[in-house]
Amino acid sequence: MRNREDDLTRETALLAHLRTLATHPAARGLADDAALLGDLVLTHDTIVEGVHYLPADPPESVGWKLAAVNLSDLAAKGAEPAGALLSLTVAPAQAGTSSWEERFLDGLHEACTAFGLPLLGGDTVVLPAGAPRVLGLSAFGRATGPVPSRSGGRAGDLLWLISTLGDAAAGLRQLQADPSALGALVEAYRRPRPLLAEGRALAPHASAMMDVSDGLLLDARRLAEASGCGWRIDLAAFPLSPAFRQAVGEDRSARLFAATGGDDYALLGAFPLDFDPRLTLPKDSGATVALVGELTRSGVFALADALGPVPLPERLGYEHD
Repeated sequence: MRNREDDLTRETALLAHLRTLATHPAARGLADDAALLGDLVLTHDTIVEGVHYLPADPPESVGWKLAAVNLSDLAAKGAEPAGALLSLTVAPAQAGTSSWEERFLDGLHEACTAFGLPLLGGDTVVLPAGAPRVLGLSAFGRATGPVPSRSGGRAGDLLWLISTLGDAAAGLRQLQADPSALGALVEAYRRPRPLLAEGRALAPHASAMMDVSDGLLLDARRLAEASGCGWRIDLAAFPLSPAFRQAVGEDRSARLFAATGGDDYALLGAFPLDFDPRLTLPKDSGATVALVGELTRSGVFALADALGPVPLPERLGYEHD
């Protein structure tokens, strides 16, 4: 039987090896979500069938999601989309079936058009029969000002979250229970919306910033550790959508679910004490903004709510198996 702990140890060892190879300053020590080469912000994400999306998900939504997760990395760096390269795996043709790949490309094109990301090229390869699809996209953006890293946070910085938490995880849970489920939560899971305008507005003011893809608690720990800090986070401050509250609730258990579920693609920023993101965001943003905690000098991670201290869950978020 496959051992998850062994897989995580192996991935950690491979990342350590990669850091010895990626020594160019643009790589930022592989400690960030994107590389910075001059004024170019470079990122790459891969999504795998059965890991990052359900085999029954509409191909159009898979194409949208692949573009959106890359664009979310650009958003966290305040970058303007400039272009993308696609790695497309093609399943062997089956008689009497429509082309999954054509529908996937329609969804990819829809997202690229919606957010101004030109597709410039890439590569295609035919998969062996029965192999899961592995789809990759490299996205490039141009810096519009200072490009915040994960590592610039300072003790005393406030942690602000842009957007709500938990909708995508709740949507995934609905689909796992009922593959025909529809609604706002399913839409959040299948078609995340990168916060590009918000990222451009906030990047010049951020000590550190990243997008929340693997769960707020896990990604906040990554930001804090990269910055040599700990954090205090207020579980009660997490913004929850009406759809999430109706489907999951808003008690401690529901909020922990929201904080660890992943696929939110919100922005998490560490900002100086005297900065309020609500005064800087575009007037037509419509994004929810919440003060959720602060960075601390110690390496301790402390979670609390209105009832008092909250023990950290065993898993802070989604970690790749």
